Amino acid sequence: MLAPKRQKYRKQFRGVWRKIAVKGNELNFGAYGLKTLNSGWISDRQIEASRVALARATRKVGKFWLRIFPDKPYTKKPPEVTMGSGKGDVSHYVASVVAGKILFEVDGLSESEARAVFKTISSKLPVKTRTIIKL
Repeated sequence: MLAPKRQKYRKQFRGVWRKIAVKGNELNFGAYGLKTLNSGWISDRQIEASRVALARATRKVGKFWLRIFPDKPYTKKPPEVTMGSGKGDVSHYVASVVAGKILFEVDGLSESEARAVFKTISSKLPVKTRTIIKL
């Protein structure tokens, strides 16, 4: 799974999401992209499942880019443990995304192929998404 190599602090606060993305809201690399319509956390497993689907779709032709990375630790307390005694251990890592952020980009595919790939990927993600095209 994707995880940061090293961090300054082991645990983080949950934070608050901004209204819309100011950075990372335009296509930079590919001709087609997958953009979020709402805010949320995307786990390392969901990013990996999306990456595998993209790799299978662009195996012969095309190239893809991941524009998000799970750098936020998600803590969880073990089952059947009482309240109190501090914050839980780090369970996994998540990427915090806001509305308007580009998640993935693809180049070298036709529009219909790109839409089909992004449709399968969006079913693996917890946020609403939309396919966008570079003009």
